[in-house]
Amino acid sequence: MKHARKILSLAILFVLLYACGTKKNSFTRRNYQALVTKYNVLFNGKEALQNGIEDIQNNYKDDWFERLPIEPLDFKEDVIIAPTFNNTGLGAGFGNNNNQDKKEATKFERAEEKAIKAIQKHSMNVNGVERNRQIDDAYLLLGKARYYQQRFIPAIEAFNYVISSYPDADLINETKIWRAKANVRNDNEDVAIEAMKFLLVIKDTLERDLPDNIKERAYTALAMAYVRSDSLQKAKQALQMATRTLEEENQAARNLFILGQMFADEDKKDSARMVFNRLIDFNDTPYKYKIHANIELAKNSDTDSTQAVVFETLNKLIKNRDNRPYLDELYYQRAVLHQRYDSIQLAIEDYNKSLRANNGSEKQKTFTYEKLGNLYFEDAAYLAASAYYDSVLQNSTDSLDLRIRRVKRKNKNLASLIKFEKTISVNDSILEIVSMSKDEQTQFFEDYVAKIKKADEDAAQQRLNQLAFGGNNGGLISGKGKWYFYNSQSLSFGKSEFQKIWGNRKLEDNWRWSEKATNAKSVKDSVQTTTANNRYSVDEYLKGIPTEPKIIDSLRTSRNQALFELGIIYKEQFKNNTLSKERLERLMTLDPDEELLLPINFYLYQLYTDEGNTEKALVYKNTLLTKYPDTKFVRVFLNKDTSVTDEDITISEAEEKYKELYYLYKEDKFQEVVTKIDELLPTLQNSELLPRIELLKAYAIGKYQDTAAYKEALEYVSVQYASSDQGKKAKEILALLAQ
Repeated sequence: MKHARKILSLAILFVLLYACGTKKNSFTRRNYQALVTKYNVLFNGKEALQNGIEDIQNNYKDDWFERLPIEPLDFKEDVIIAPTFNNTGLGAGFGNNNNQDKKEATKFERAEEKAIKAIQKHSMNVNGVERNRQIDDAYLLLGKARYYQQRFIPAIEAFNYVISSYPDADLINETKIWRAKANVRNDNEDVAIEAMKFLLVIKDTLERDLPDNIKERAYTALAMAYVRSDSLQKAKQALQMATRTLEEENQAARNLFILGQMFADEDKKDSARMVFNRLIDFNDTPYKYKIHANIELAKNSDTDSTQAVVFETLNKLIKNRDNRPYLDELYYQRAVLHQRYDSIQLAIEDYNKSLRANNGSEKQKTFTYEKLGNLYFEDAAYLAASAYYDSVLQNSTDSLDLRIRRVKRKNKNLASLIKFEKTISVNDSILEIVSMSKDEQTQFFEDYVAKIKKADEDAAQQRLNQLAFGGNNGGLISGKGKWYFYNSQSLSFGKSEFQKIWGNRKLEDNWRWSEKATNAKSVKDSVQTTTANNRYSVDEYLKGIPTEPKIIDSLRTSRNQALFELGIIYKEQFKNNTLSKERLERLMTLDPDEELLLPINFYLYQLYTDEGNTEKALVYKNTLLTKYPDTKFVRVFLNKDTSVTDEDITISEAEEKYKELYYLYKEDKFQEVVTKIDELLPTLQNSELLPRIELLKAYAIGKYQDTAAYKEALEYVSVQYASSDQGKKAKEILALLAQ
């Protein structure tokens, strides 16, 4: 009996071994190998591939401010990735890595490993013919895994093997589509276009056997190739064909969204709205596309008749709690609509709600901050605008983006403006105090000290409350050490805060009175108390008031120079003639230096001429003609009926001026150089020496101001006189500074 069992077991084992063989072609072997390949090796490989694709889709972040890519993959340019698993025996294209310290394989590498294992162990190539009907699937899996690893040439090799070896396979059309996508990624768009045209036009026309899902994939691949080759009109046509049927939910929704974006980019708003409405009505649309389709509808609403419908839709979406991840975008778009219809206050409220929304993207924040900055800029609230532009730059991750670079330039101009405004504000305050009597100065600082002392008391009390009571039932929590006076940290903090504000005081009535302050018990306490109380010392403030005429004159001069610079900045850079006139006309009342009077009168003449106020313009014109009749630029700009010959303004005269400025520069009188150039520039509007003079001004700024001001001056020369040698030189210096 035992011998019979052994014989039976050996027989069964022999049959199994015979059936597992791959060298001979038989019905049993073919079906066994196909079964094992499909439900064991390939099943695991396809699962790994699908998991890897899902990870990509879950982690990929679409930039909804740009036209979406047709395939949501973030491939890096010029990157070659080698597999990390070991395999042998498959020759070129299969890799061979014997590194014992290899890292754990990725999901796509696992998929490739399974595909290679299926080919190595289960291929039945008998007499040059593959008998295992699952091997073509293995090669297709191999190509897909390599594609997602950004190894496009080996992927194309795998796809080509399927196409050449299995021309009648069920998956041949899918393989051709994958090969076309790999060619697009490998910058062979023309090859991909021809292949997809052949597949769609020839095969579909003659045989009419392409299923809808294959047509969709083929037209999608064709659109990818056209986009890569910048043939956007043909790409749009391909997407229109791809969206005739909506078989594959994710890609179909994406294709519709991109098609709508293309129509919107061409300002074909009716067509865009039709596509986005179709996407919203598509039942199987992934929710992120449905939400953003509604946002795009709001962007493309251009008539008052659709305004009410758009606002109603946005309001419903905002109220829906399921849309909390999209609140930053929804509030932003509603704010844009408010701004479009001049509801500025409502727009500001919604922009701020967008910023406060949880999970808001950094790029969305840059757009929101920029919108707020522009609103305040247009309202001439330049300090607030600058703060928002700073926030744009802080939240931006792409310094090369043209929009960010424009904001940066705008903010640089605002930085100069704010600096001069601050100079005026500070100097005006100091000069106003200087002009007061002693009694008025004393009263002023007593009021000031009382104000800051009250603010410090309130702030200290607030910090104590937060530390001691912190929302825990007013601090009366059961348990020793939880109440304020049982908490040594809170008590110590309170004592130090008290001493900073009041110094050492006796515990008695009216302890707040200043004469109640006691002498310090130690040198350390005395130093701390003195330092703290200096902030509340009226005498210390009175000592700081400048009394020397030289210092007071310097304050006046720097304030007047700042007013002059602001007048020019508002006029030339920000085109705000109102503020320019205010600064220059105020300067006229402050007895400015003689060298400023000529350019002030000239700029005011220009400003009133531009706004059509001939009466005011005539006043400044007469001043120029009366006080500065021999100035060349007066004849050029004011006496337009007088022909001015080349002898009136010669290059030699300008060169003499340039030499004088250059000698001043060599004498290290940099600030004087900048001042004189600012006064000279109005007289040299058409001079060929302007680039040289502007570059000299930039050099002088770089000698006595900070690097930011130097770069700003160089950027002006490089942009304003880009074609000149001086402009090119400024650009070279900027490049060196950037290193």
